[in-house]
Amino acid sequence: MKKLTGIMTLLTMLFCLSCEQILLDSPPENTNAENFDILWQVMNERYSFFDYKKIDWDSVKNVYRPIALQAQNETMLYDVMAAMLNTLRDGHVNLRTPFDISRYLPYLEAPSNYSFDILERNYLGDYRITGYLLNQEINGVGYIHYRSFTSTILESELDLVVERFKSLPGVIIDIRNNEGGNPENGLKIAARLIEERTKIYSYQTKNGPGPNDYSPQKEVFLNPNTESPHFEGRVVVLTNRKVYSAGSYFSAYIKAIEGAILMGDDTGGGSGVPAGYELPNGWYFNYSSTIGYTVNGLNFEAGVPVDIRVQMTPDDVAEGKDPILERAIEYIKTGS
Repeated sequence: MKKLTGIMTLLTMLFCLSCEQILLDSPPENTNAENFDILWQVMNERYSFFDYKKIDWDSVKNVYRPIALQAQNETMLYDVMAAMLNTLRDGHVNLRTPFDISRYLPYLEAPSNYSFDILERNYLGDYRITGYLLNQEINGVGYIHYRSFTSTILESELDLVVERFKSLPGVIIDIRNNEGGNPENGLKIAARLIEERTKIYSYQTKNGPGPNDYSPQKEVFLNPNTESPHFEGRVVVLTNRKVYSAGSYFSAYIKAIEGAILMGDDTGGGSGVPAGYELPNGWYFNYSSTIGYTVNGLNFEAGVPVDIRVQMTPDDVAEGKDPILERAIEYIKTGS
């Protein structure tokens, strides 16, 4: 297989958190004011989505700084900083301390559209576990469930699964509830879905302190895996709002691949690659440092939209049905 030169290296590098020390003439003091001001200022200069999310960061500072200065202990200071960061509504933005990690969960207000219990009880039967790829033939269609991009996929495992389904009309790749991890795993799958070099997304980097300091958009291309078998027939990728980060990037790739579609609910987003910074008190915070775009130019920070929307209602759950999976099977068989 041709090496995915540049792509895997780039993505792996970008998705690894980088942590920096503040470079000042003298070390900053470990005070409420210093810690808060450094957090606010670094975010002000480096966060990539203020304009996209229409957030007035100066106004946010005016609300939270007086409260931070009055904090009587670390826990109170943490609570103020975490609340400020959560105004950004970004799952890649968090504050890491020895006693807690702040987090924003974009999927909590959305329908689940997923139940592994229903899948296992009513659809999967005696499924195979090939590495981290759960796989089964369901009603004459190939089905793969990949639950975390942090779980490494081996090429040999993909070979086995591809060969298992080669005589079928298509395959379903279920990444619902997959919150991300290493994008290299998604690239390995995508390279089995294309026959020629393909543009799969583009990105910009926040590269200066000003609000408009961004690099030009850089296009990213993927080469097909020419040394291994490819998935044949139609491909449907199942998503929901809990699909995030590397999961959204994989969904963005699918938008570029002929014969593949997204079904279910839009992903949760997370197009900004995270970077990190260390505060004087030893706490770390992460921020989104880039903007990712689908091949049609959509900033997918708020999610990659599906091609066919299907919801899983409470009645479906009560009846033990997965209408998203069933609709995908129908599409694979009929093309509509």
